[in-house]
Amino acid sequence: MSDEVFDDLSATEDSLLQSAIADRLRAAGLRPTRQRVALGMLLFGEEDRHVSAEILHAEALMAGEQVSLATVYNTLHQFTGAGLLRELAIDGGKAYFDTNTSNHNHFFIEAESMLMDIPGDSIRVDGLPEPPEGMRVSHIDVVVRLVPKSK
Repeated sequence: MSDEVFDDLSATEDSLLQSAIADRLRAAGLRPTRQRVALGMLLFGEEDRHVSAEILHAEALMAGEQVSLATVYNTLHQFTGAGLLRELAIDGGKAYFDTNTSNHNHFFIEAESMLMDIPGDSIRVDGLPEPPEGMRVSHIDVVVRLVPKSK
């Protein structure tokens, strides 16, 4: 396949992905601005992932998208509020954003500051207290911290 044909296919795929991201944003009640679509392509273009604002900002800059870190933070919070992302607070102030919004749990590899999904329903939580009057439990976040085994 020639480079020209490959470039045409790549441009078509990008255009289709941009359109799909714009549709997803509209369905979530968000206006698909150029920056939201560009960040959405980085977030939702492939498999589920976990990112911090700093990671996404660096990826956006490498992709040639001129966007400030503040805009990335704002967009991540807008996507979270619209139900497109799930925010996880690790180590107090460090926030990660998960593109998989289903109720699931995580491993946190401390040495790499990396989150991984725990497969399936392998964690069970028993003995939860009754929530206060008028409240219900929406989900429980379990983060299992990992360090290398001692030699």
